Amino acid sequence: MDFRRLVELTASLHCFSPGMVSAGEKLDQLRVQLSRWAAANRLVRIHTGWYTLAEPYRKVHIDMHIIACTIKQGSYVSLQSALAYHGMIPEYVPETTCITTGRPTVIETPFGRIHYRHMKRDGFFGYHQIDSGSQLSFVAVPEKALLDLLYLTPGSESLPFLRELRLQQTEKLDIASMRNMAARLDAPRLKRSTDLLKEVLFRQEEEGPG
Repeated sequence: MDFRRLVELTASLHCFSPGMVSAGEKLDQLRVQLSRWAAANRLVRIHTGWYTLAEPYRKVHIDMHIIACTIKQGSYVSLQSALAYHGMIPEYVPETTCITTGRPTVIETPFGRIHYRHMKRDGFFGYHQIDSGSQLSFVAVPEKALLDLLYLTPGSESLPFLRELRLQQTEKLDIASMRNMAARLDAPRLKRSTDLLKEVLFRQEEEGPG
């Protein structure tokens, strides 16, 4: 494969693996060629076996949600990353956090860190597909993003923890739906956390902006 052909195949992709572009090519030889192009700064190596075109060859602006969901199939963006995506927390989130039923792991990429958190299979729900052209990402709905955070954070069933989240745009939260999701996760402390959250949101409404 020559580089022009690779650009034709991958210019609209946020990331790709040798297997994704190996049609008609010997995979071992292609891996060597990709490594050489990365060494020549024509490609960016994202992670073992994963690349993206360097600028100016790449036609898309890197989306870490897409990269995270593509590198580890069967994962969705959640916790603070999804809450930030929905505009529900004010802080900048420095890493992309995903839920997976597989092994937890952390990946360092040139574009930022990806943290995969393990969730039991019964808890793998509550996300929707984001269509971003040639590749897809999957992001938790606001209620599930918050529940995942509560579920995976020790000591989260406390008023101080919930207040420190400084949740905003809380009109996006459907507490009844959140209660149903908490029941599916079958974790008693999530019910307590959801009750406390309702109290926090009620107080925020009483106090008003600022």
